[in-house]
Amino acid sequence: MINFNDLQKINAQYADELKRVAAEVIDSGWFLQGDRTAIFEKQLSEYMGVKHTITCANGLDALRLILKAYIELGVMKEGDEVIVPANTFIATFLAITDNRLKPVLVEPDIRTFNISIPDIESHITPRTKAIMIVHLYGRACWSEELEALAKKYNLKIIEDNAQAIGAKTPFNPPTRGELFSPCGGVRGGMTGSLGDAAGNSFYPGKNLGALGDSGAVTTNDELLASTVRSLGNYGSKQKYVFEYSGLNSRMDEIQAAFLSVKLKYLDAENEIRRRIADYYTENIKNKKITVSLLPENKESHVHHIFVIRSEKRDELLAYLKNHDVQVLIHYPIPPHKQEAYKNEEWSKQSFPVTEKIHQEVLSLPMNPVLTAEEVKKVVDLLNQF
Repeated sequence: MINFNDLQKINAQYADELKRVAAEVIDSGWFLQGDRTAIFEKQLSEYMGVKHTITCANGLDALRLILKAYIELGVMKEGDEVIVPANTFIATFLAITDNRLKPVLVEPDIRTFNISIPDIESHITPRTKAIMIVHLYGRACWSEELEALAKKYNLKIIEDNAQAIGAKTPFNPPTRGELFSPCGGVRGGMTGSLGDAAGNSFYPGKNLGALGDSGAVTTNDELLASTVRSLGNYGSKQKYVFEYSGLNSRMDEIQAAFLSVKLKYLDAENEIRRRIADYYTENIKNKKITVSLLPENKESHVHHIFVIRSEKRDELLAYLKNHDVQVLIHYPIPPHKQEAYKNEEWSKQSFPVTEKIHQEVLSLPMNPVLTAEEVKKVVDLLNQF
């Protein structure tokens, strides 16, 4: 069996270090809001190039806390609009609707799966307060055009960076009059440091995965950071004094210790993912299969997931499983078609590009412990389909 993502084998590489730091936390007798969490927050801030990292319970909470903080700070209020890609995991939507804000859906670019930045402006209204971009599947989604829109309309840019930790958008200023490609990336820095704030996930299957749920908010905004930290601690800055009606959303010391270990190896593992993606892209030759368009700058994609499309997706999925290749669908049902949102006005709207993507996508095995033989076998099977 070729596994989609072999977490046991991935973590076995660092088992001695992981066991050592777990034992150190156990022996310390301190399990929340301690030195390990503070150390990891400092390490992630330095890695991403941001002033503030605030750890929390998971990636969804990271996004929820950002929006909740903006509401507490008077930047947003109930009923305000947040522009969001129609093609994303439901957590992006849940963070918005949980805060009684309204998602405004924009179609993706089918070549990149990320939001089509040129289509955003036509969806901006007087009630729009933010653009929530998603670096989907690990591909950085950024452009100078996006920054200009945010400045023109005084909008916050919030990054859903759950899948793209380690991706970069190098500074590459275009010539005067050059058109910007969607999600091309023209500003220096890492995803998670580009917008006003970002939500990050360390779900075990992520490129930087904990051994349980955990997440973080990253930002350069000191007031926002302070508010997010209070909100994630019941709304309290001082023990038993509650400034806000908050949440209980905190990373524990053991997960922070694990993440400090695994952060050291993130760049090397992302580079392995890029090599696998290159091999897939160069060698899959089947007219029934559309391979993802790779960015010109390879550092802007960390290939959390490698997605292909096929009109015969379900047949292809069954074929690969019959040949002991584990493949998944990210995602079978778009958010606006989920039962959870059946009563929302926007759930009745048509998003044909998004719906086509969700009918055709298939995710191939992608992880840093795949062997060259396994990757070749996947490609050979695809070419024989």
